[in-house]
Amino acid sequence: MRDDPGPAGDTAASLTERAYRELRRAIVRGEFEPGARLRVEDLARRYAISSSPVREALNRLSEQGLVKLLENRGFRVAPLTAEGVSDLARVRVLVECDALRDAMAHGDDAWEAQVVAAGHELALAERRLGNEARALDDDWSARHRRYHLSLYAACTSPLLLQMADVLFDNAERYRRWAARSRPVARRKHDEHQQLLGAVIARDADKAVALLRTHILRTEQVVAAALHGAGAARTQ
Repeated sequence: MRDDPGPAGDTAASLTERAYRELRRAIVRGEFEPGARLRVEDLARRYAISSSPVREALNRLSEQGLVKLLENRGFRVAPLTAEGVSDLARVRVLVECDALRDAMAHGDDAWEAQVVAAGHELALAERRLGNEARALDDDWSARHRRYHLSLYAACTSPLLLQMADVLFDNAERYRRWAARSRPVARRKHDEHQQLLGAVIARDADKAVALLRTHILRTEQVVAAALHGAGAARTQ
């Protein structure tokens, strides 16, 4: 297998980044089952990338909680568990609520316009989908991600922004799994629009409270789906 031409350092870095993005997207989308073995050689063939960048990407994903590194036994997709989603929600509340409050304190007109645009874009997709399982629609998922991350974009802490980005993808994997498992789709349009209204009104206490409720409702829905499916599906 041959790497792309170019300076060795740049090529290695770009290949690792590509492997990381491809694998992160596939895991978040549920293309690999929870707990599935991730063999470096198989992934290298799948993405036409040499094994070293794939291994580096898997190590990076293990640091973000999407992959589990097993000592002397390689890599597996991180399991989906009720305990895991509860812990994820707890950390999301701490990180994202703080990031939102900071963004609202420092966000300028350009930030506010970006939030409004992202909220409108998401609303259009939600009206188009109606009662369909939105978390399984790639366009909705992309807009949903842009909306939430736009809320925090004016946060002055790069570390909080980085953590919010990683936590969102961990939550997205749970959401997609739950959307395939529950019989009735969750309608989140009102939650998103109420949150948007509070942000635009610069009511930080209300916005943070709404975001916290939004995150915890996701936890409740996912945990119910996990319990309903049984422990065998999550180990």
